Amino acid sequence: MALDPEHLQYPNRTYGMDHDRYEWSMLSDRRPVQWPGSAKLAVWVNVSLQFYPLNQEGKPFAVPGGMTMPYPDLRHYSLRDYGNRVGIYRFLNAFDQYGIRPSFAISTELAERAPYLLQRICEREDELICHGWNMDSLHYGGQPLAEESELVERSITRLRELSGQEISGWISPARNESENTPELLVQNGIRYFCDWVNDDMPYSFHTKSGDLTAMPLSNELEDRFVLMNNLHSEQSWLEQVCDACDFLLQEAESSGGRILALNIHPWVLGQPHRIARLEQALAYISSCAGVWNAPAGEILQHWMAQQGG
Repeated sequence: MALDPEHLQYPNRTYGMDHDRYEWSMLSDRRPVQWPGSAKLAVWVNVSLQFYPLNQEGKPFAVPGGMTMPYPDLRHYSLRDYGNRVGIYRFLNAFDQYGIRPSFAISTELAERAPYLLQRICEREDELICHGWNMDSLHYGGQPLAEESELVERSITRLRELSGQEISGWISPARNESENTPELLVQNGIRYFCDWVNDDMPYSFHTKSGDLTAMPLSNELEDRFVLMNNLHSEQSWLEQVCDACDFLLQEAESSGGRILALNIHPWVLGQPHRIARLEQALAYISSCAGVWNAPAGEILQHWMAQQGG
């Protein structure tokens, strides 16, 4: 039976995209970007510092990386805790060894629960990104607006209070959003977010409350995704990172500056049998000519300065 014609009629139906969140454009047609020091590739290393509640509700879905066994799932809970107690310090040593300036996406509840960890990061003057309240406090379609508004405001405001930082970036737990999340972020002073993975470069994202910038934090190179979702080896993850670095450097020769974004987790790569692969990836990237490393906010600042008419 044929569909009723009204099935395909709705306000935003247009040729091409059926929304007005951003302007459609080919990456190859955009204004070329120049990074500081004539670098061809900006490298952004983002560390996800996450708190997974032991008594997760899983509303409206069980968050990836969360508890999977009947309560109390101490094995998975304590493994996530291992990353924030042990693995993270292996990360910090590796960053210092190879001169990496990362950003840290932190659950605000973790910032409350682990003041020493927060203090270490703030003393290093590394950039913090708000990663929501915790990994079980999801933003989702159909969520009551008042509920989500309170959650966004509490997460951002409290992290600013605890850290003393401006906090201008955001990553939703599980990168999941409602139809209202972007507007709520702008209303709370967020300048960029990293939930959408549909580009290799930043782009302007429109909301009714003002514009955000969508920053390109690749899901395809994320350690948890490659190792635990795709079931590739640690050596394969290393090879993929190096391949991406090589390709983007080559592409930048003719198309302008590019961004290599790595999202990593201390409970995954901070393990003793994996940390060497992170060190090898950082060693390779830092040895390449034409690479400039910076946290997300600094990369965004240089990109925005070159977007005028």
